[in-house]
Amino acid sequence: MMNPIDQNIIGRRSIKKFKPDPIDTEEIIDLLNVARWAPNHTLNEPWRFQLYTGAGKEKFVQAFLDAMTQKDGTIPQTALNKAQYFRSIPVHVVAIMPVDPRQRRWDEDFGAISSLLQNFQLAAWERGIGMIWRSNDWIYNPVFRNAIGIAPAEKIVATMMIGYPQHVPEQGQRTDIRNKLTIIDK
Repeated sequence: MMNPIDQNIIGRRSIKKFKPDPIDTEEIIDLLNVARWAPNHTLNEPWRFQLYTGAGKEKFVQAFLDAMTQKDGTIPQTALNKAQYFRSIPVHVVAIMPVDPRQRRWDEDFGAISSLLQNFQLAAWERGIGMIWRSNDWIYNPVFRNAIGIAPAEKIVATMMIGYPQHVPEQGQRTDIRNKLTIIDK
């Protein structure tokens, strides 16, 4: 018999189709405050966030379009279509971490913010809010990064696209962990 935490982990889905219903900014802040209890070495909290909602989403969308603009000044139709899709999503959260030149610190910070983002997804799912964690190529584009104020010493870990699910995908297959586990007992 599964407990509620197990059920929430197994039941969570990445959502790509959202209802147009707005989500209160305070609810997103509350969810991030829950998520911040992720493990992080020395409690350095290696994260910051940008939340785009309402009319503020247009800054996110315009940064994306600027990054997609070709040398001749045109924007591919696929990018224009994606911009319309981005406009339809109620909330975008950009998750940002500092870039530390020490590999161990970088690894620990990336692990910490990734744990926070999973907590965020699970806490939101429990409240009926869905999201998808995106790390598309354009988040590395200097035009996009500059447009939203990402410093050279920062990394965008994810753009979280958030809303109430319009469609919840079926559960995909996962490999039994026994096929990925080596037990050393002697």
